[in-house]
Amino acid sequence: MKIVMFIIRWPIGQLILLLNAVFSPKSIKRATEEQQKIDESTKDLTLYQLPACPFCVKVRRSIKRNSLKIELRSINKNEAYRQELISQGGKRTVPCLRIEKNDQVQWLYESNEIINYLQKIA
Repeated sequence: MKIVMFIIRWPIGQLILLLNAVFSPKSIKRATEEQQKIDESTKDLTLYQLPACPFCVKVRRSIKRNSLKIELRSINKNEAYRQELISQGGKRTVPCLRIEKNDQVQWLYESNEIINYLQKIA
């Protein structure tokens, strides 16, 4: 069953990555000081994701469109990131935005909720 799922998911994932590369959104251009303020407000944000996950692609496109600097952590390439997500976030679901604010950590899981949160910053 795992092999069948791989045979189905792999080409679809590659197609998603190709379409994302071809139709990549343009980034917003801001004044330097305005961009620096936004960069400062996003310095404690981390997105746990999978490269070919369509919901992760949706969030990454929003990040690019809004010219946000957010650390991306691929959980399939780094076991430590995967374990961090599970142990601290509570589940292995992506996309997940880790928000660190005032020594508090919040884990935000749904792609639409993540995009709404990021739009308030942008």
